[in-house]
Amino acid sequence: MLRKKTNGVARRPRTASILSKAGEASVDRRAFLRGSGLAIGGLAAISATGGTVTQASAQTAAAGAVEAVKSVCTHCSVGCTVIAEVQNGVWVGQEPGWDSPFNLGAHCAKGASVREHAHGERRLKYPMKKEGGEWKRISWEQAINEVGDGMMKIREESGPDSVYWLGSAKHNNEQAYLFRKFAAYWGTNNVDHQARICHSTTVAGVANTWGYGAMTNSYNDIHNSKAIFIIGGNPAEAHPVSLLHVLRAKEQNNAPLIVCDPRFTRTAAHADEYVRFRPGTDVALVWGILWHIFENGWEDKEFIRTRVWGMEQIREEVAKWTPEEVERVTGTPGSQLKRVARTMANNRPGTVIWCMGGTQHTNGNNNTRAYCVLQLALGNMGTSGGGTNIFRGHDNVQGATDLGVLSHTLPGYYGLSAGAWGHWARVWGEDPDWLAGQFAKVTGADGKEKSLQNLTGIPVSRWIDGVLEDPENTDQPNPVRAMVLWGHAPNSQTRMPEMKTAMEKLDMLVVIDPYPTVSAVLQDREDGVYLLPACTQFETRGSVTASNRSLQWRDKVVDPLFESLPDHVIIAKFANKFGWGDRLFRNIEMEDAETPNVESITRELNGGLWTIGYTGQSPERIKLHMANQHTFDRTTLQAIGGPADGDYYGMPWPCWGTAEMGHPGTPNLYDMSVPVAEGGLCFRARFGVERDGDNLLADGVSNPGAEIQDGYPEFTMQMLMDLGWDGDLTPEERAAIDAVAGPKTNWKTDLSGGIQRVAIKHGCAPFGNAKARAVVWTFPDPVPLHREPLYTNRRDLVEDYPTYEDRKFYRLPTMYASIQKKDVSKDYPIILTSGRLVEYEGGGDETRSNPWLAELQQDMFVEIHPRDANNIGVRDGAQVWVEGPEGGKVKVMAMVTERVGEGVAFMPFHFGGHFQGKDLRDKYPEGADPYVLGESTNTAQTYGYDSVTQMQETKATLCKIMPA
Repeated sequence: MLRKKTNGVARRPRTASILSKAGEASVDRRAFLRGSGLAIGGLAAISATGGTVTQASAQTAAAGAVEAVKSVCTHCSVGCTVIAEVQNGVWVGQEPGWDSPFNLGAHCAKGASVREHAHGERRLKYPMKKEGGEWKRISWEQAINEVGDGMMKIREESGPDSVYWLGSAKHNNEQAYLFRKFAAYWGTNNVDHQARICHSTTVAGVANTWGYGAMTNSYNDIHNSKAIFIIGGNPAEAHPVSLLHVLRAKEQNNAPLIVCDPRFTRTAAHADEYVRFRPGTDVALVWGILWHIFENGWEDKEFIRTRVWGMEQIREEVAKWTPEEVERVTGTPGSQLKRVARTMANNRPGTVIWCMGGTQHTNGNNNTRAYCVLQLALGNMGTSGGGTNIFRGHDNVQGATDLGVLSHTLPGYYGLSAGAWGHWARVWGEDPDWLAGQFAKVTGADGKEKSLQNLTGIPVSRWIDGVLEDPENTDQPNPVRAMVLWGHAPNSQTRMPEMKTAMEKLDMLVVIDPYPTVSAVLQDREDGVYLLPACTQFETRGSVTASNRSLQWRDKVVDPLFESLPDHVIIAKFANKFGWGDRLFRNIEMEDAETPNVESITRELNGGLWTIGYTGQSPERIKLHMANQHTFDRTTLQAIGGPADGDYYGMPWPCWGTAEMGHPGTPNLYDMSVPVAEGGLCFRARFGVERDGDNLLADGVSNPGAEIQDGYPEFTMQMLMDLGWDGDLTPEERAAIDAVAGPKTNWKTDLSGGIQRVAIKHGCAPFGNAKARAVVWTFPDPVPLHREPLYTNRRDLVEDYPTYEDRKFYRLPTMYASIQKKDVSKDYPIILTSGRLVEYEGGGDETRSNPWLAELQQDMFVEIHPRDANNIGVRDGAQVWVEGPEGGKVKVMAMVTERVGEGVAFMPFHFGGHFQGKDLRDKYPEGADPYVLGESTNTAQTYGYDSVTQMQETKATLCKIMPA
């Protein structure tokens, strides 16, 4: 895949700098170090334009001193520390964080070149608008006024939901929180971010199994695993530093590594057992493994008895998945799955790891729940070395999700009920009636008026349908007329031909990003497009949440470059324009009229996110951990002495109570071997206390030191009173509780944290002690089922494993059976799937604008099996058309390889700037085009959305491939 093919990375002249010279020849190690300021020793003073090193004098030495600033890589969610070396306000060098327990002095290619992300010459340098088909430079004042006036006009004519505020996994926690609050004040739930299209099915599936929708253990805890099961993930390329932790367990524990993937990936190359299966058959594969576990009595019977509900219903479904049926559906031999099952059973605790290969399906929530059930059956939950380790993609996709940049919830997963809005109105000090008045109302099918404040908004996966769908078919009064893509790459979404149409139909398209993104060139608009330069996360400060739930603090490396502004400043500009900036920031300190204090935002979110325990990580505690990384154990993540003694690195949430309470954070969720006060937990009592007469609470087990040695419901003030523990509350805590709902106040809405503090004082988890539920009765498939993809070439299986009937949810009609009933497999016989490359990230705009990364991978390609290539008449390196059944097609280079199986094709999703054979480079603002352009796989990808979350289908559609 990574082959040097040309001696240039750009297609047009650029300024003469050392960065431009990178395009004139291949880059050796010395040239790379010299050009990026990473000279040996890391502290050599190289100017930003690649100047030479000159002899220092005594007078200049002090002024030219190099300052080391600690930050966090802005690519994947491992959370690698970056040490930036800054001289005279210029970022001149970079070292990996040797003290970081996450990266231990390592970087991947993206992390090693991250300085260029900030100092990149291809950045969007000043606000621009498209007028008469030409890009024109404008001022920030003009941009805010024109965009703001246009939005207010749309709001008056069509309501607040006609403006869609699309947020970002690239915002820090403070900006993400402020963004969701901003959308609430605007009066819409049409707000979302990348998590919808990467791990929303994980969050839904995992949270509805045992309480929280996040990675349960950590990268570091994999050191303790005795077996490692990876499905639908390729950490060697997607999260390279994470592989260090995986390989440590493999080497130290002799832990077998099992990799299940339709494609033989770089991760699979490390596997002891590689399992190839047909894309879209994850549930069948997992049930095939579980069939052998149940058949041989390898399940953990005591764990299931005391801590799991619904496993008998799982047994009934699994019994249908004999080795013969599993092989018929997945293509995987039953003998291999028996070997996998025995390996997992004989090597406990084992961990299960997945990524987007498992989530991006029409039945993605079934996949993620099946993975969870496997771990519950083996008793691998709530133990070091076990758990479900879900590797998130963007640097703060976990934090942005936790902070509610989503169309179906407020920060902290509180939902959109009246109680949820009441809670956040109290946190914000806002009049609930004024807030409710910002939202539009609709008349429901029952003839009753409903506020859109309490109804889920349109998810980002479907925003194009918010523009194109007839409002008669939707649950909002008018279509989306203005789209704000704030830190989002549109080429990461499917159905791009329809996206182009939607962009052209909008009244206004606003892009806020350090780079112009594909949004700038995909549409053929002559006007109504605005590009506003946000600065990178290296030009501001704030907290960021890694995949393992740890919070880290980024210090500002350099001041905002060019005319870029931090995202929270841009939010403040718009809030002031709309006339409610004073309300939005009433409890937040302002450094000036348009600059909210970041630490003050942290404290406000600390005051409201009681559900998931974002309350104990004050700015001071997070910064203390960053300053003392060397004191934390590399496996347990616990500080051994030092100022953070006993804390777990980054205080992984939940970090209960207030910062003053000093909870250390929770390294491994649901670990009942440790007291709650020391980071232990049980499964959450989120689903009631009984179901159909069955007890849903834990049976006779609890954390050490708990005064209730059995299952118990979530804590309320009434429960404290019934137990006689209410006397432990301070007068201030009791007053705060009385101000909410008195005895009905629960642990999630008590703004004092008193209920949490008292519950933990008595050894109990504030959220109760329940069984995990293997059956989710509120989902379309209570027991996870295999369902054939909408576009399947296995027509013999459609009758046995059909998809859902068409339905409406998230305000929009959603097709299932009406698509699957059409057989297109004769014309489109090859399964098309997609995934990541090590060189690029996300939509690729910033990484393809980085010359050091662009040098490594210059061509978009499709992987084709040799048999398919020979049958099509295609040779390696030839140009081919890949066309999907909905008409979208891309022209790419063929890579003939046995990495994919027969009948399967793979394309990476990081490319953009070409559209159906046309190079769009000349449509970018001058000097802002990425070095490398290419077709987006999502131009050929098709319709398909998860039955619970509207996650897009990108892993199992069909295509045909033809010579170009």
